[in-house]
Amino acid sequence: MSAPVAIVGAGSIGVSWAIVFARAGRSVRLQDPDAARRDAVAGEVAARLDQLADAGLLAEAPGAIAGRVSVVADLAAAVDGAAHVQECAPERLDLKRELFARLDALAAPGTPLASSSSALTASAFAGDLAGRARCLVVHPANPPHLLPVVEVVPAPFTDPAVVDGVVSALEAVGQSPVVVRREVEGFVFNRLQGAVLREAYCLVRDGVASVEDVDRVVRDGLGRRWAFIGPFETADLNTRGGIAAHAERLGPAYARMGAERGQDDPWTPDLIADVTAQRRALLALEDWDERVAWRDEALIALERARRELIGREI
Repeated sequence: MSAPVAIVGAGSIGVSWAIVFARAGRSVRLQDPDAARRDAVAGEVAARLDQLADAGLLAEAPGAIAGRVSVVADLAAAVDGAAHVQECAPERLDLKRELFARLDALAAPGTPLASSSSALTASAFAGDLAGRARCLVVHPANPPHLLPVVEVVPAPFTDPAVVDGVVSALEAVGQSPVVVRREVEGFVFNRLQGAVLREAYCLVRDGVASVEDVDRVVRDGLGRRWAFIGPFETADLNTRGGIAAHAERLGPAYARMGAERGQDDPWTPDLIADVTAQRRALLALEDWDERVAWRDEALIALERARRELIGREI
């Protein structure tokens, strides 16, 4: 039997992480110092598993999965013999520094110590630890049991073998890890989300659109495409000739929009060439029409699922 996974912090993210690992057959020790939080875990795990079961998304009975999750109060007991430690404490630098110092002292040598931090880097809270080479950020989308993408963010001091092992472990439990190549505040997920939110606030402030208008544009437009393709593939498929043609036609307009907000981040020829080369490695231009047809089929399937879910057209 595989060694257990220790999850430190039984809030909503911790409970969701517990489902991710338990659903994949791993035993989980979920630790929290708050008795009320510990008492709430069983009900929250059961409710989320029942929801998945009702949707036909579980390979086992909910009770069998929930049975792999044990709840403990003691941190040392949680990490004893653990193959992986996933910290889910509140986003406070002082707390994470103190907690990672304890985890480094308690966990067996070599056990990865991962933080679910949304913006704080491992360099900020683990840089002074003797075992810092096993420390990194593993930031999930919320909730991880429904959104599989996970940002794996090593510090410059993180052992590459630890990164590789964590990526393999996440893939084995059904997650979709992305290794962030350099520590930046907010990583990738929240920087993209933040860029959209900043512009959304500005559009409301400037009287261009209401809150509902902005949500409608994303919900009924951008968000539907982004449900299965990202911004680069969206641009690539929106213009015949691919992303290079898109950048040539629309790049100047996007540059003006950025300048209006005080941003000077031009799409330089070298950058466009790099992005184009990466897209063409993923999709040859001769396959462009076929991929566009696939996109349209995916949009049709999404619309069908939405209508089945809510019983009416949005």
